[in-house]
Amino acid sequence: MTNQDEWLQVESLDLEAQGVAHRADGKVVFIEGALPGEAVQVQVHRRKNNWEQASMTALGQESSQRVRPGCPHFGLHSGACGGCKMQHLHAGAQIAVKQRVLEDNLKHLAKVQPERVLRPIEGQAWGYRKRARFSVRHVAKKGTVLVGFHERKSRYVADMQVCPILPAKISALLMPLRALVGSMEARERLPQIELAMGDEVTALVLRHLEPLSAADLQALRAFAQVHDVQWWLQPKGPDTVHRLDDTGPTLAYRLPEFGVEMPFKPTDFTQVNHDINRVLVHRALGLLEVQPNERVIDWFCGLGNFTLPLATQASEVLGIEGSEALVARSRENAMHNGLGANTRFEARNLFELSPGDLTLYGSADRWLVDPPREGAFALSKAVADAVQDPTLAPGWVPPKRIVYVSCNPATLARDAGVLVHVAGYRCRAAGVVNMFPHTAHVESIAVFERD
Repeated sequence: MTNQDEWLQVESLDLEAQGVAHRADGKVVFIEGALPGEAVQVQVHRRKNNWEQASMTALGQESSQRVRPGCPHFGLHSGACGGCKMQHLHAGAQIAVKQRVLEDNLKHLAKVQPERVLRPIEGQAWGYRKRARFSVRHVAKKGTVLVGFHERKSRYVADMQVCPILPAKISALLMPLRALVGSMEARERLPQIELAMGDEVTALVLRHLEPLSAADLQALRAFAQVHDVQWWLQPKGPDTVHRLDDTGPTLAYRLPEFGVEMPFKPTDFTQVNHDINRVLVHRALGLLEVQPNERVIDWFCGLGNFTLPLATQASEVLGIEGSEALVARSRENAMHNGLGANTRFEARNLFELSPGDLTLYGSADRWLVDPPREGAFALSKAVADAVQDPTLAPGWVPPKRIVYVSCNPATLARDAGVLVHVAGYRCRAAGVVNMFPHTAHVESIAVFERD
């Protein structure tokens, strides 16, 4: 039986932004809301043989990095919004925690230590989020509509009136959106509104489970005119998304340093933080050090976020993605920017690769790798196998430099271990990208080089 009155010393934060402490008997305790350096008492909610999960009941020694949350809906109590997990920690300290997470993953999972720790990429801590998916719930018993993120550890929608991590224009739309949905005939069948902002256009995607009446469509048009938004409708899956009215500017963001404009649909994957994305693209290409006569492969190329800027610097860029539809969109974006001459795109399953597959795409001087959370294990292993046994990929030469952009430090570490210990690369540098302030999400970038 554990002692509920025991004061625990919080040592660190885990990947879910929970404080980590040890009891006198060595048992690990994960504590919601506790920060490193604090002394706390806790109430245990879940017990296992080697660990416990708990919440604070008393704070005896407060961290100097504890701050007042910037959002009235942030908290650890029932009903609090679950969109953010770290608003109680100073923004600068959040970045230090994420850097520690990255370094610990590389050290303990991969046995890899970067030769250089990169300066974190960071920007504004509030009003940064240009993409969001809001749940919608008509609560008939209370005569209201809720539009927002889910409550902490709950399927219920939080009662949000504002959201400071959204641009002020969007935060101010939360209450008008509640009123709009409440006035619609289909209010019981509207489960979701998705936000996507471009440089000039704010798009809202309404998921509707039944055809909308003429009155509901008119209500959407009136809302769009008053609030300067563009409505898209989604009657079924993502492939059914279409504009309510085919007029007005195209949704797009720009990478002005490279003279690139990226048109996209509101349900496409694009980074939530456009300002940080611009810095990330600049940093990645700077670390890649592409020369004008070189060939580059962009693995997991998406819509061309890195491919098209690379095409302004290299003689040839090959973008590879897992979806034929996405590849077609990438080609359209290349043509839109006048970069079709030195870009090529291919579709294939990037989670099933062999050394022989590498020869299909040819040798390249440099690689940009930007996988989803699952990482790029098949690609890393194919490189390692080809290096260990060149007969598996006749004539293929491994790239001399790889820049790996990651949204999961654990899979980055796993792949780094393969690249360093088997494929003969050095980890020249690594650092964090604070793409999602106030959340526990760790985005990072690493550079691998082979002599």
